Amino acid sequence: MKKLTLPDGLSVRPATAKDTVFLESLYQSTRDDLSFLDAPEEQKAELMEMQFRAQTQGYGDAYPNAMYFIIEKHQEAIGKATLDFGPNEVRLIDLALIPAARGKGLGAAVVQAFQQASAAVAVPMTLTVLQENTAAKVLYQRLGFVTTAIQQPYELMIWYPPAMQKIII
Repeated sequence: MKKLTLPDGLSVRPATAKDTVFLESLYQSTRDDLSFLDAPEEQKAELMEMQFRAQTQGYGDAYPNAMYFIIEKHQEAIGKATLDFGPNEVRLIDLALIPAARGKGLGAAVVQAFQQASAAVAVPMTLTVLQENTAAKVLYQRLGFVTTAIQQPYELMIWYPPAMQKIII
């Protein structure tokens, strides 16, 4: 894969075992729903850890060839991306940023870089998004993704590289 084009200071690198603590913390920052449980903090932490492990195992089972990336800003980890480069699509399985990095266009820049990679191999890029995640849906639509199917509670979205748009659309 050719080098991704990202704004100054933003980079994407393969995740390593040293990133586990960061990834667990990032996962916790995305699970506001679990923080509202009426349970002792220790029990909530245990549940979060179990959910994190289940998500990791689930991705591995569903996408055995997936690649796991850490998103960095000036060499500081700010997010993660999980992608599966299949023969007929590039699937964005997961994208998450720490709260301080959200809403600043960094996620959009990363998705656009992955779209460039998808275009370079002439395959569409797909993803699923929770229907209730309006902010993410608006972002993906702005980046050219369109909803192709709804499988509650998710929407399947697809983006076609410009060369394919002339054929498909």
